[in-house]
Amino acid sequence: MGHYHKEAMMQKDLHETNQYEDTAFPAQMYTTTRAGIVPQGRGYLDLHWHEELQFTLVVSGAVTMQANGVPYRLRQGEAIFLNRNVLHMSAELTDDGCYVSFNFPEKLLSFFPGSRMEQDDVLPFAGNPAFPVMVFTADVPWQKDALALLWEMKDCFDRISAGLFGQFHPEYRAALLAAQLWYAMITHLDEEQRARQGVRKQERIRTLMSFVHEHYRESLSLADIAAAAGVSEGECCRCFKRMSGETPIEYLNTYRVIRAMELLSATDKSIMEIAAAVGFGDTGYFSRCFKKRTGITPTAYRKG
Repeated sequence: MGHYHKEAMMQKDLHETNQYEDTAFPAQMYTTTRAGIVPQGRGYLDLHWHEELQFTLVVSGAVTMQANGVPYRLRQGEAIFLNRNVLHMSAELTDDGCYVSFNFPEKLLSFFPGSRMEQDDVLPFAGNPAFPVMVFTADVPWQKDALALLWEMKDCFDRISAGLFGQFHPEYRAALLAAQLWYAMITHLDEEQRARQGVRKQERIRTLMSFVHEHYRESLSLADIAAAAGVSEGECCRCFKRMSGETPIEYLNTYRVIRAMELLSATDKSIMEIAAAVGFGDTGYFSRCFKKRTGITPTAYRKG
């Protein structure tokens, strides 16, 4: 199916809701390789955002993590923090690449609702657009220590998955490690990071993409898409290129193909009917767009 995995092509919207295995311990570790994500989640070639905080540690190989349109190349043993509501995905992953992502809500850091720690040390930073990401490398002493905490957190979640609780208490230790990581970050923020304001760009691209997702069945032009966020056509193109690597029209056609794949799998409608249903006025153009993005024709995709 070419560059796109079928799972990535089936995304329906940008917002991901994490499903925790145990609501009494709202934290989850996702392990991602080119073969997939365990447990099932989103990330590889799948642009999304969620309300949880996230730390991602590269276990092997290398990964390019895209956050708010900026690429971050991470090697084995390096990590990145992604704040809540940051649009992100792993845009590239080497064949031997593997990374783990730890997702949890900020309430895990607050000790109890309404605490002084929550008011002074958690809420001012969680979701703050001036603090969207932080990269961790072994070149910076305090970050090297933070990386050691992340490796220990991975060990905790491995124990949890294996059902090895006993005297080690891995859930409690994982929560303490999350608080230690958070403390390390907020005490090392520099003035430039505090001053950086990315909220307008983030809201703009979310508005543009949401418009495409809601109106993809219609005949849309570049001017129509740009007008949705009140930006020029040039700025509209830059936004989409930064976030998806595609032009607005390319992204529109990619999304149309995603929805067409759903109809091909779930209905008996003809290729012509499906093309029209997802906004392609010409069946030949639909087939060319479909093959360009999946590597096969709509008919071949339907046959499985």
